[in-house]
Amino acid sequence: MHTLGRIIGIGTMAAAAFTLVACGSDDKASSSPSSSSAPSVTKVTTPAQGGPSVSKGRECTAEDIGVSGDFGTAPKITLPDNCDPPKKLITKDLIQGTGPGAASGQQLTMNYALVTWSNGQKKDSSFDRGTPFQLTLGGGQVIPGWDQGLIGVQQGSRRLLIVPPDLGYGASGRSGIAPNETLVFVTDAVSVGK
Repeated sequence: MHTLGRIIGIGTMAAAAFTLVACGSDDKASSSPSSSSAPSVTKVTTPAQGGPSVSKGRECTAEDIGVSGDFGTAPKITLPDNCDPPKKLITKDLIQGTGPGAASGQQLTMNYALVTWSNGQKKDSSFDRGTPFQLTLGGGQVIPGWDQGLIGVQQGSRRLLIVPPDLGYGASGRSGIAPNETLVFVTDAVSVGK
């Protein structure tokens, strides 16, 4: 039975590769490597923009994400093309704040920028609107990736959140965000209240 699964899997990958070669691609932002430099295939997935994708062989970490800009200014977020989106929530304080860390039930005022993993495009930014976002942490007012990822954030912190689809908008997506999309947020904790 295990051998049959391998044969079916290999056949599926071969059919997908043939389809890509036969149909060509006009996607200028494709993250798939060219056939001359393709790594060994370890996994085939279906990314948000559709079509098969070859695994890069490792999951990205917070260190793979480029973020520039100071607290209070709109960040520039650069996503890597040499690793796969992580399957678990990743948080990293880029700038350390002060005071007690946020706990469930506390009021937060946050600025944020959102970039989608599949295409590296900015989809939303409170920095651009000039109005921070207020929420009650753990109150279900935001995606689970925020309710979990902002625990412990201190006032004045800039925190990176890499949110997998199951803690974001999931299989349904939302307006402007494809189903099963990995989300990358850079958040600034303007205030951590009681």
